[in-house]
Amino acid sequence: MKGLLIYSGGMDSTTLLYNYKDNISLAISFNYGSKHNQKELLYAKWHTKQLGIPHFIIKLNFFKKFHSSLLKGGVEIPEGHYCDESMKSTVIPFRNGIMLAIAIGIAEDRKIDYVYIANHTGDHTIYPDCRPEFIKYMGLAGQKGTYHNIKVFSPYINKNKREIALIGKTLGIDYSKTWSCYKGLKYHCGKCGTCVERKEALKGFDRTIYKKGGKK
Repeated sequence: MKGLLIYSGGMDSTTLLYNYKDNISLAISFNYGSKHNQKELLYAKWHTKQLGIPHFIIKLNFFKKFHSSLLKGGVEIPEGHYCDESMKSTVIPFRNGIMLAIAIGIAEDRKIDYVYIANHTGDHTIYPDCRPEFIKYMGLAGQKGTYHNIKVFSPYINKNKREIALIGKTLGIDYSKTWSCYKGLKYHCGKCGTCVERKEALKGFDRTIYKKGGKK
């Protein structure tokens, strides 16, 4: 099952990278101007190099036209739990749809069978383009819109972040070499929604350095 991974350098896609490394022939990352993009991309480069998996980065400069607290120049990233209403400010309209469409095109060009994406149940509340129905229909679009019948593979769609982290633990993944925090500071802030979710997922084996130098 030859696959192309949409790879951010975060926890979930890094787990997928190692979990399916024998099937992934290419990983692509997107530089779309988020506040934490550069932090994520450093780890994406590091892990793909470790595994010897080809990797390249695609710039999406037009994303700066969108309004989202996730992007540079946007309002401040909210703090609190990931499922809080305030976290909707981090939505970038149809982000996964745009990235999947590009990935499907690249897969078609290179005759790769599947596009892998690491969305999970924790994303469903806030992000419409992470939900099972969306992934289902985007997958159908990929099959109907390509000669090579490209499929979308989302193995964690019914798993939560804790379950994904436990998979990574068995694989020996060093999650301190992944990035989650939306603020993109020197250390994880420990307070934004994605940091809170990260702490919950890694409880008992969290080596992340959070702001103020504390390890949780």
